[in-house]
Amino acid sequence: MALVLLPMSMIFIFLAYKLYNKLRFKLPPGPYPLPIIGNLCAMGAVKSRCFFEWSQVYGPIMSVWFGSNLHIVVSNPELAKQVLKDNDEQLANRYKNWTHSRLSRNGKGLIWADYGPHYSKLRKVCVLELFSTKSLETYRHIREDEVRAMVKSIFKDCTNPCDYGRGLVVKKYVGAVAFNNITRLLFGQRFGNEDGVLNKLGAEFVASLSKKAERGAFFAIVQEIWWLRWVLWPQRIGLAKILADEDQLKRAIMEEHMQGSQGQGEKKHFLAALLSLQEKHDLTQDNIGALLWGMVSAGMDTIAISAEWAMAELIKNPTVQWKAQEELDRVIGLDRTVTEADISNLPYLKCVAKEALRLHPPTPLMLPHRANANVKIGGYDIPKGTAVHVNVWAIGRDPKVWQDPYRFRPERFIETKEHGFGFLPFGAGRRMCPAAQVGTTLVTLMLAHLLHSFAWSSPASPEGLQPKEIDMSESPGLVCYMRIPLIAVPRLRLHQHLYKHML
Repeated sequence: MALVLLPMSMIFIFLAYKLYNKLRFKLPPGPYPLPIIGNLCAMGAVKSRCFFEWSQVYGPIMSVWFGSNLHIVVSNPELAKQVLKDNDEQLANRYKNWTHSRLSRNGKGLIWADYGPHYSKLRKVCVLELFSTKSLETYRHIREDEVRAMVKSIFKDCTNPCDYGRGLVVKKYVGAVAFNNITRLLFGQRFGNEDGVLNKLGAEFVASLSKKAERGAFFAIVQEIWWLRWVLWPQRIGLAKILADEDQLKRAIMEEHMQGSQGQGEKKHFLAALLSLQEKHDLTQDNIGALLWGMVSAGMDTIAISAEWAMAELIKNPTVQWKAQEELDRVIGLDRTVTEADISNLPYLKCVAKEALRLHPPTPLMLPHRANANVKIGGYDIPKGTAVHVNVWAIGRDPKVWQDPYRFRPERFIETKEHGFGFLPFGAGRRMCPAAQVGTTLVTLMLAHLLHSFAWSSPASPEGLQPKEIDMSESPGLVCYMRIPLIAVPRLRLHQHLYKHML
């Protein structure tokens, strides 16, 4: 009897809660939720696409129920402006589900912290000390070193007689740049040799990140239903083990830094800079660890994702690739390699990077905001505690903002300089990514080298007639890599001695 009464009681509570909200608040329309599970079973794996399709039915602002938790999704620039600017302060908190709350240690770092003194302190350190214009220039040599190493690695692999003419997995090379750049930037060292073989600390570092990313992508209906979360005890044990291993790795990196930096007072990387700023900004060791680890995951994903999607679009659109290479040849020529100083003279290439970010934002739904007060968006009530998502993926395809939105056409950024809240790859307002300029610069530099050094095409189909069609679908998760990693064939464009002297 009790087994029958329990689900019936839960259904009754859910329906009563829904009726209460309907009478008290004017909520946006949306798909009808089932008792207990809400809309969870109807959601597609790639939520940005699913919400985009639903917005065609229910409008640009929707109510979506994750179990009994209300989520609001907005899908046009006008509503995005209301979320990210007009009501920025009331919506600046961060919504964390059961898994993300534990992985982020309840928001100790910058990315998952709620808006308040702690968040403001960490953001101030990032903006003024780590990602300033001066800092961008200070660490330029790291970006240039790693991008040149990428070109040299591609040259070595594509000229190997055993692999000549075979496709290369692009993610391998752009991912190596992202990883080596971020580890040198944060810790002042590479965790692997020139051939990509990781040392012991590097192997532990990659394993820690992989486990955390895997757990972060974990999505189970039960974590959205509070009275069923007891079944997640194996997941709870696994998360505790990951965090314990992460703490041990942090201590090892910190100890290695302290042993290797005795007598040195130079701020050669972010860890050294943050340790020297502890008193000035009242930073604890936990603050520093959480800040650096957040940068690792965010920086690696954003850069690798953006570069891979851009290359996929350039291979699918050979005319655009040719135009970018024509600009590179005209500005740089074929007798030297690209430097970061050249980027300012490559307006079309910069537009290529922007167009890739428009169609393929690294975090297509942004990270979710949470209302810290009752607010109104688009004439509808947003109750306190509600999660709010901005569907950047959908906004980048809004025909009211972008003419012929599904076409990859970088020229649109030359024709129109300002797109306001129609272009939000790094967010806006109080939660905007503080490293947006660093990330954009590195991605553009990578594209410059990849296009200047090589001509790219798809590998031939098994029949050997037509190039293989590129699968442009996304993997599920907070960040969206290509579901099937891009495989491409590079062809040399420069004199061979330039590749051999890259480093």
